Amino acid sequence: MDRVLIVSSGDKATGAIVNLIKDSYPNCAQSVVNTGNEARRVIADTLYDLVIINCPLSDEFGNELAEYITSSTSASCVMIVRSENSDAIGDRMADFGVMVLAKPINRQAMYGLLRIAKATHKRMMGVAQENVKLHKRLEEMRVINRAKFALMQYLGFTETQAHRYLEKQAMDMRCTKLEVALNVIKTYEQ
Repeated sequence: MDRVLIVSSGDKATGAIVNLIKDSYPNCAQSVVNTGNEARRVIADTLYDLVIINCPLSDEFGNELAEYITSSTSASCVMIVRSENSDAIGDRMADFGVMVLAKPINRQAMYGLLRIAKATHKRMMGVAQENVKLHKRLEEMRVINRAKFALMQYLGFTETQAHRYLEKQAMDMRCTKLEVALNVIKTYEQ
């Protein structure tokens, strides 16, 4: 865990959370803000691995902020709430991927939750990387199909002939089919 944002209006609780994180992740960069509005501004400028919200905040309860974080960032989110509310809030926030911890903060429970948050964030980052690879591959396929269509339209090739032409050119020129497709598009779609 590299970067953690702590959103807490209470000084005593904030200090306890900061110390727990320092014990678990001594090299972790921590930022502390007091309100949901401040948190939204900071989140817009900086990527965090984890956001911990000590509810309630001075300007809102914190559930809207947690929903915002999980829907607009890749950060894991933990809400710390009063024990009498923890079950109801936990059930509601589970749909958004927010983990809920009951007050008073149990050191062992917090450590366990931090490990889960770290694992969740790591897994999400892996999924995000895979998503980027798939989008790149899809874009390559679109370009290649566009080049095939240009060959079919301007040279009268069938789809099979256009496909074979792109493959053969890539082998002959020792480059990728994408590079050949881009040259075809440049040549015929000007």
